Amino acid sequence: MKKIYLLPNLFTLGNIFFGFYSIVSSISGLFVRAAYMIIIAGFFDVFDGKIARATNSTSKFGVEFDSLADLVSFGVAPGVLVYLWALKPLGRIGWLGAFLFLVCGALRLARFNVQVDTVSSARFVGLPIPCGAGMLASTVIFYYHYITPEPPQEPHSFLITLLVYVLAILMVSNIKYRSSKNITTRGKSPFKVMVVAAIILIVVALKPEITFFLIGLAYVTFGLLEAIPGFSKSFASLRKKKAQEDEDEDEDEDEDEDMNTDIDDDADDEMD
Repeated sequence: MKKIYLLPNLFTLGNIFFGFYSIVSSISGLFVRAAYMIIIAGFFDVFDGKIARATNSTSKFGVEFDSLADLVSFGVAPGVLVYLWALKPLGRIGWLGAFLFLVCGALRLARFNVQVDTVSSARFVGLPIPCGAGMLASTVIFYYHYITPEPPQEPHSFLITLLVYVLAILMVSNIKYRSSKNITTRGKSPFKVMVVAAIILIVVALKPEITFFLIGLAYVTFGLLEAIPGFSKSFASLRKKKAQEDEDEDEDEDEDEDMNTDIDDDADDEMD
C-alpha cells in the first residue's frame, strides 16, 4: 500500500465526523446545530488540503478519502438538512430537489478528481460543493435568527427550493469560481495581514449567523458576475491597476530605504 499520511487524514476524519453529526442532528430536528456542523466540517476540509500541501504529504489515498468525506459532509448532510427543514412539505418536488443537490455534488467531485491535473488550480470549474453546502447551512442559520425559528412555510419553502435547484445546477456548470489556493501572504506586510485577520475574526464572532450567510451569498454571486464578459474585463482592469499601485508603492519604499542608507553612510564617513 502506498504511503498514508496521518495528519491531513485526521483532519479529513474530523470533516466526515461533523458531517455525520450534522445528519444525526437533522434527524433529531436540531436544524441550527446541524447547519453549524456543516460549517465546522468545511473548516476541517480547508485545513486538511492546506496541511497536506504544506507538509508535502499528499497521497492518492488522501485524495480519495477527502472526496468521500466531502460527499457525506457537503452532499448527504445538507441534502438531509434542507429536506427535513424546508422541502418535506412539498412532497416529490422537495425530495427530488434534495436528491438533485446530492447527485450534482457527487458529479462535481468526480469531475474535479478527473480534471485535477489538467485544470488550473486558480479557478474551480463549477461551484465547489463545500460552498454550495455552506450556502444552504448559512441560510438555515440566517432564517432561524432573522426571520422565524419555525421551519419555513409557503412561499418561503418555494424560495428555498429554488435556491437548492440553483446551487445544484451551479455545481455542474462551467462557471469559473476563484480558488483560495492562489491566495498567499508572501510579499505582504505581516502586520497588515494580522490586522485584517483580527478584524475578520471579530466580525465573525460578533454576528456569525449573518456573516456566514453574506460570505456565501457574495461568493456565489461574484462567480456569476464574473461569468459576464463586461464585468470580468472591468474587474481585471481594476486588479491590474491595484497591482501597479502596489508595485509603485514598494518601489517608493525601496527608494526611501536606499536614501536612508546613504544618509547613514555619509554620517559614518563624517564621524570617521
